[in-house]
Amino acid sequence: MADPHTYRPAPGEIPESPGVYRFRDSRGTVIYVGKAKSLRQRLNQYFADFTTLHPRTQAMVTTAASVDWTVVATEVEALQLEYSWIKEYDPRFNVKYRDDKSYPYLAVTMSEEFPRVQVMRGAKKKGTRYFGPYSHAWAIRDTVDTLLRVFPVRTCSAGVFKRSGQIGRPCLLGYIGKCSAPCIGRISASDHRELAEDFCDFMAGQSAKFTRRLESEMKAAAGKEEYELAARLRDDIKALQKALERQAIVLGDGTDCDVIALAEDQLEAAVQIFYIRGGRVRGQRGWVLDKVEEITPAGLIEHFLTQLYGSADQVIPREILVPVLPSDCAAVTQWLAERRDGPVNLRVPVRGDKKTLMETVSRNALETLTLHKTRRASDLTIRSKALGEIQDALGLNDAPLRIECYDISNLMGTNVVASMVVFEDGLARKSEYRRFSLKDATDDISAIAEVITRRFRRFLEEISAERTVAEGAKFVYPPNLVVVDGGAGQTDAAARALAELGITDVAVCGLAKRLEEVWLPGEEYPVILPRSSEGLYLLQRVRDEAHRFAITYHRAKRGKAAIDSALDDVPGLGPARRAALLKEFGSVRKLSAASVAEVGAVPGIGPKLAATVVAALNPEPRAGGDGSVDGDRVDGDRDAERS
Repeated sequence: MADPHTYRPAPGEIPESPGVYRFRDSRGTVIYVGKAKSLRQRLNQYFADFTTLHPRTQAMVTTAASVDWTVVATEVEALQLEYSWIKEYDPRFNVKYRDDKSYPYLAVTMSEEFPRVQVMRGAKKKGTRYFGPYSHAWAIRDTVDTLLRVFPVRTCSAGVFKRSGQIGRPCLLGYIGKCSAPCIGRISASDHRELAEDFCDFMAGQSAKFTRRLESEMKAAAGKEEYELAARLRDDIKALQKALERQAIVLGDGTDCDVIALAEDQLEAAVQIFYIRGGRVRGQRGWVLDKVEEITPAGLIEHFLTQLYGSADQVIPREILVPVLPSDCAAVTQWLAERRDGPVNLRVPVRGDKKTLMETVSRNALETLTLHKTRRASDLTIRSKALGEIQDALGLNDAPLRIECYDISNLMGTNVVASMVVFEDGLARKSEYRRFSLKDATDDISAIAEVITRRFRRFLEEISAERTVAEGAKFVYPPNLVVVDGGAGQTDAAARALAELGITDVAVCGLAKRLEEVWLPGEEYPVILPRSSEGLYLLQRVRDEAHRFAITYHRAKRGKAAIDSALDDVPGLGPARRAALLKEFGSVRKLSAASVAEVGAVPGIGPKLAATVVAALNPEPRAGGDGSVDGDRVDGDRDAERS
């Protein structure tokens, strides 16, 4: 591990001009590439007080052994050079976008003498026109099968094409009219190329002209009483309409644009893009990335735009919709315009159909991230690796097969609650979740001490009484590792609570949200796990689940308190009737919006009392929810649905 000050440039060496810089390790390998409006200002940030740097930046500067830079004239040139160097060096600390799956494209090999329509995956080839990507290969084949009636372009392989020419007979598609059979000279090379170009124009969104042309030819044939030709043209029009119906209309003005959305958490992010051509969704693609560097949503969008549109074969539309403008919007827009050789409108939709479309793409990005995290969590090999990394990082004797995590939730010190979630073998065990209502806690540290004390005191009582789960024991199973949501203070409080109970065989650690630091009891400095570590990923999932569960309970408890306080002064309304109203309506808002008849229909509430309740609530309704029992065992799936 290198000291950054050993390779820090001397004062005055770094220019104030725009440029691109490279950090290299001891072997000369480029590990990070970045750009800056002012090289001096940006690079000095890396050599500031080491303790103020983000852990990801700390890892990068201690891995590096040297830094160099190249001065450029403008920010746009810096953007171009940064893209080139990232492609050339593939630095380990730069954000890397990887496809969440292999997407198929519809490809037309225009570089061949007789262009061929086919499904393609992988790297794009020069001289081939691509459409998509599509979510499934069968969707492409279904569309092509429909369009071959109107555009009978060759789809056979080179071997089949050559063999048909040798024997003088076309393949089956040639016999049924879905191939113009250029293999046997039924159509010339120039006419077949024109068919392929028409096919490409239709797929590119120029569908109206073909429909109008076929309608004109159909009417002309009918006028000449060539009814068989007119019927065939009618069927061709229906085939085109059928192909268009499979591509959803999302924008009514025939807009060509790309819509990009982002979903992220502390460790990963998913990017989703919809390709809109002629107002229709012509393709969709997604990427998932690990955040190996500290980066904002604006920075992610900037990186994504440069990586996506930097490729020579990537079509850049006139309009690109993004969830947030890139951090250097002017330079990125100019760079895109230069690559497109025309103006580019980069903007965030705020209303109308485009805003609705952005919300749809955002939901797809969130689904992609959720699916990726689910698959990652369910992989036995990855879970075993995660548990092993936690064991090594914390110095445990055994892998933590049972992990319990605790989180505190309160509002200005009121309605203090705690959650306990359980992960066994790296998977959530929702039947073991518990929640606590805390009465004596004054802050997060005292709350952690109280909940740990209560949980493990119950454990000791049940063990001494030799109670089993079948006999109603709730805390009979001890964890290998206790994780608390917080830093050094919360971690030390949990360790003290265990020590006071005489429990010495349960490990404790804390996970701080801001920098994802892992704290051990009594340690001055935290343990920093690599950002790509499966162990850190598992600890974060455990912590986030505890936070979600605590928030759910806190909202329910706060809602119950709100409805109790709102109905306290209503004459004739005791605890039983308040509970009945709570069960029926669930919140003060819904109760205050109900009519006298609806309130009176609740068992135990008559018309007169209903009128009193409605009158009491209408002046100042307040939001609420439902409640729970302290220390209850909770069905985690049902609770997740409520949250």
